[in-house]
Amino acid sequence: MSYILEPSLILENTSTGNELLDRYITVRNRSKQICAPLQTEDYVVQPVADVSPPKWHLGHTTWFFETFILKPNVIGYQDFNAEYNYVFNSYYESVGVRVIRTNRGNLSRPTVQDIYAYRDYVDAAMENLLRCEVSAELHELLVLGFYHEEQHQELLWTDIKYILGHNPLLPAYAENYPGKNSMPKNDAVFIPIKSGLYEIGHQGEGFYFDNELGRHAVYLPDFEISSEPVTNQEYLEFIQDGGYQNFRFWHAEGWDWVKNNEIKAPLYWHFIDGEWCNYTLGGIKKIDLQEPVCHVSYYEASAYASWKGLRLPTEFEWEVASEKLNWGSVWEWTNSAYLPYPGFVTAPGAIGEYNGKFMVNQMVLRGASVVTSPNHSRKTYRNFFQTSARWQYIGIRLAK
Repeated sequence: MSYILEPSLILENTSTGNELLDRYITVRNRSKQICAPLQTEDYVVQPVADVSPPKWHLGHTTWFFETFILKPNVIGYQDFNAEYNYVFNSYYESVGVRVIRTNRGNLSRPTVQDIYAYRDYVDAAMENLLRCEVSAELHELLVLGFYHEEQHQELLWTDIKYILGHNPLLPAYAENYPGKNSMPKNDAVFIPIKSGLYEIGHQGEGFYFDNELGRHAVYLPDFEISSEPVTNQEYLEFIQDGGYQNFRFWHAEGWDWVKNNEIKAPLYWHFIDGEWCNYTLGGIKKIDLQEPVCHVSYYEASAYASWKGLRLPTEFEWEVASEKLNWGSVWEWTNSAYLPYPGFVTAPGAIGEYNGKFMVNQMVLRGASVVTSPNHSRKTYRNFFQTSARWQYIGIRLAK
């Protein structure tokens, strides 16, 4: 979970007890619905370190509620299984030792059945708790837990796609899946933005991450930004022109990545019987040339922009122009390193272990994707990934 932002500060304290209970049930059911089409064997697979087995996500999100809500607030609460803290702790150093991320796929036990029993046990205790009046402090932790699980729901989609998309049979997840009907296909135009001082960062009420705080002025020179993300058709032209064979378009590190990994196209693309296809959650399909290109690394995004004689926007340019852009189908690489805003302070305790310690060797993405959970899209959201990451739904927008 290190790459998807963890909530550290929340302003959302107006829900009633019944609303909290309803929301809890809705959030928890959605995770199970995402996993419903899976076979038991699908829950256990971990093809690469970045991808966690679906059953681990189900256990970890349950552990979060048990560890941070039930244990401190329910007198006499008994752990479902005391060993689960070791199994389902992710990166919380202050909460104890844990199974390292690369070994999550070795957890044949607890079984999928055990984990669903764990969820039922914790859900029953949570529902009893939420029938009582809750304090403002507990309310904040509850909302954090909701957003935390919703973030893991996006990871469930992307990890399931990677698991099935790397099965030699390329099996379909389901007939209906996120992204089956992509966003409207509009003609791209470059939108001019005048130079000036612009305010960047979160303001107002509602949910936000601590890395969005520190609203500050940024001076931007004149620039132009594309109204649309780059399409498969446009990216295919880069491939056909030898973009993956020409070092001139690539950062040195990116060129090494291309050669060492024999990269020839975006993740999930396959050249079959003389035409390009891609794996989708609905199985292998001929590429829709008008859809936004997806599952590309920062290296590829930057190389494509260089090939076009253009560049990637900075995260500040993206935020300033966002209301004029068509976004939300794919996350979009920016040319901004993931760094703290002025005045950033890491929150105390276990909940504060995330954002600050990942502000190194990562690039910022803006927007949202077709698998982003509801209410997680806003123009100040700062997602972040390492430059080689491709398994998330990530695309490209150009600027000049």
